[in-house]
Amino acid sequence: METIRDLVADVPRPGRLCWLGLRSSKRGPMQVVEQADALAGLGLQGDRKARGAPKPHGRRHVTLIQHEHLAVIGALLDQGPIDPLLLRRNLVVRGINLRVLRDRRFRIGGAVLEGTGDCHPCSRMEEALGAGGYQAMRGHGGLTARVLESGTLRLDDEVLLLPAPSDDVLATPI
Repeated sequence: METIRDLVADVPRPGRLCWLGLRSSKRGPMQVVEQADALAGLGLQGDRKARGAPKPHGRRHVTLIQHEHLAVIGALLDQGPIDPLLLRRNLVVRGINLRVLRDRRFRIGGAVLEGTGDCHPCSRMEEALGAGGYQAMRGHGGLTARVLESGTLRLDDEVLLLPAPSDDVLATPI
């Protein structure tokens, strides 16, 4: 019988990147793209978050949302699935639970990222989705991540959880 620790660590299949969006300015429109270069310590080239000096310890280089949650958000608003363009997230992934990626390293295409926390909705969700948008997004807002290793992301790239460092490695003095 597997322990809870084993079950949490195991991801039976990879996810897939199914949507990519960049926003060049704070309130500017999202540009849907088929590929983007992830820059270590910055974010996605062409996105407003990837400007200036590298921020290797930044927590919000990239934002992700789970494709399966677009239908849930829409259902909570009595609509069909929500267009990711409205949600101001960079990446939409399917087939993997984003909670698995929190505080873990993962690969999408040629880049390595690290999940840094929940991507909570903001008050703009009322503007983008209408009345109740903020509440519909609660618990479904996605994940923030930092870019650890640069690489290109392309639609349909696998989202692969990377092995966690072993306890022995963590205990070794540097």
